[in-house]
Amino acid sequence: MSISETYGRYRRALGEEPLAVVVLLVALWMAWTLATGLMTGGIQVSSLASQVWDGLLRGLIIGLAGIGLSMTYSILNFANFAHGDYLTSGAFAGFATSYLIAGFGESSIGSLLLLGAGTSVTGAVIGVGVTTSPLAVIGGAVVAGAGTIALALAIDRFVYRPIRDESGIVLLITSIGVAFALRYLIQFVFGARTIGTTLAGSVPQVEVVELLNNQLIEYTARETAVIQGTFRVTAHDITLIAVAGGLMLGVHLLLQRTKLGKAMRAMSDNEDLARITGIPTERVVRTTWILGAGLTGVAGYMFVLWKGTLGFNDGWLLLLLVFAAVILGGIGSIYGAIGGGIVIGLTASVSVIWIPASFSRAAAFVVMIVILLFKPEGIFSGRTTA
Repeated sequence: MSISETYGRYRRALGEEPLAVVVLLVALWMAWTLATGLMTGGIQVSSLASQVWDGLLRGLIIGLAGIGLSMTYSILNFANFAHGDYLTSGAFAGFATSYLIAGFGESSIGSLLLLGAGTSVTGAVIGVGVTTSPLAVIGGAVVAGAGTIALALAIDRFVYRPIRDESGIVLLITSIGVAFALRYLIQFVFGARTIGTTLAGSVPQVEVVELLNNQLIEYTARETAVIQGTFRVTAHDITLIAVAGGLMLGVHLLLQRTKLGKAMRAMSDNEDLARITGIPTERVVRTTWILGAGLTGVAGYMFVLWKGTLGFNDGWLLLLLVFAAVILGGIGSIYGAIGGGIVIGLTASVSVIWIPASFSRAAAFVVMIVILLFKPEGIFSGRTTA
């Protein structure tokens, strides 16, 4: 096909799709603004790299949490609005364990389990972090996953199972009630305060002082600092990538290489046919809750470890982005949840180059809507559980 024919083809396509013209113009404006800013020094390369890195890590968290939500939807056929509070529950259970391990003997067990409520005990004081107390982090991550699994199985047994044969709207409304109950139970036990869980991402205090004396330009609890034209990759960043990548690979192998994974995919495709062929559907449901809740609990713990603070509504605030990632990737698609999570995370972080930071969440949803307008079935259309 010649250049003129290609040009004419795309011109006709743009003429038939006015929205495509708008999207193209906006994309060109963003590219021009970014290129101009980089050339004139208005946008530092280090700042852009820092935002991209932040978006990638945020996207991994969203994707990891989205796997559990996508599995629940594709196999159990309802949108679980309590998913965000499962994430919060796992984070609190995990950090109560980390506090207990890291601070054992330095403070009372009660104050450690309550994350320093009413005392001066904080994660920074007792040294919670990957480099300062690796055993506390490992123990916290394990308990976060296991605790969330136990919570999800208990709620399924006493709340969801009795109404599983009802319509999806009944389960959805019930899950909203479960979400509120969990959220305010956590607030009742741990309080509404924002808890500092780590020493700015496990950077030793001496190093923090030195950085401040060397004109620290930007330093956050997520450990990403822009200092004299560079940005830092920290132990918590690497830990997050390793844990999220390992768990995602594990889910892939389970679904593709095991009989249980094949049974889960079969039930996702056609539940009635799966029952007829003798697939133990109740076992598949239980496994779905175990996998989804375990991944969600670990995701909640890693999210808080990475950002350095913990609040009772963290999961609720993250839930909308998780839903956006699952919808963008293609509802029911495991790989779509991962891909959608990365797209949403990058958009939310990098968009601050063009718009105020307070609108970054809105930008993520706008990108989701635009992509779905051109590809309504999602990025990974046709690929369900695996």
